[in-house]
Amino acid sequence: MNTLKFKKGLGRGLSSLLGDTKSKTNITKLKIYDVKRNKLQPRKVFNQESLQELTNSIKERGVIQPIIVRKDKNLVGKFEIIAGERRWLASQNAGLHEVPVVILEDVDDEKSLEFAIVENVQRKDLNVIEEAQGYQRLIDDFSYNQEKLAKFIGKSRSYIANSLRLLGLPKEVISYVESEKISPGHARSLIGLPKAIQIAKKIVEQKLSVRQSENLVRALRNKRNLKVVPSKDSNILDLEKSLVDKTGINVEIKNNRNNSGKLSFEYKNLEQLDRLINIIKNNY
Repeated sequence: MNTLKFKKGLGRGLSSLLGDTKSKTNITKLKIYDVKRNKLQPRKVFNQESLQELTNSIKERGVIQPIIVRKDKNLVGKFEIIAGERRWLASQNAGLHEVPVVILEDVDDEKSLEFAIVENVQRKDLNVIEEAQGYQRLIDDFSYNQEKLAKFIGKSRSYIANSLRLLGLPKEVISYVESEKISPGHARSLIGLPKAIQIAKKIVEQKLSVRQSENLVRALRNKRNLKVVPSKDSNILDLEKSLVDKTGINVEIKNNRNNSGKLSFEYKNLEQLDRLINIIKNNY
């Protein structure tokens, strides 16, 4: 199989890819127990209701679209799924003993992960966390960068960057996204927030919309950014005023609770500095 031709078609998904090469693509059948899941599969969560619907469809009509596989590198006679794990699971649930497959040659781990991500992203089968983890895997294991990812997947660089940022959320918040307790929009509003877990729980408990959660987060960020200026002791203020009157230079006294602190003079030119030095010397 010409793997370069596959590479060229990746951006359009596996369906059109196989359509381009149908003259070289042979559909065959394999025993279902000779096929195993892809260890690189980015998709971890399968909606059970949707899976049951596919199972019912397969019972009635069979597997319409073949599963894409490659030979297992370690087990002779076994094959690893590249794309179509959901169809494989539903086929098992439907009680099938064989499944239609297309066997691809010369597909290494990198291409296997690429194929899996492309199919899932274009079918919108991945939740945002699985998608981000797939991108991160390409970066960590196959030396991708965000620019290369964006070009390969057909998304903007900012889309890739924002997707990867989700992985910085606390594990508990990530689990909320995976279980669909909160939406991707909710999750994005929590990025970089110190109290992300508490806010995520509040979103779930109060059933806040994305707009409401964004307003809540915005209020918290503004509150955190406000600088609280403690009021100074009146005696300190009097001392500052006295020194300003004597030197003609702005003076600030910072007094700590243990009565240590800092006295600073702010001069605007060398003449003010000379005057300050002379005052100190004369009063020494």
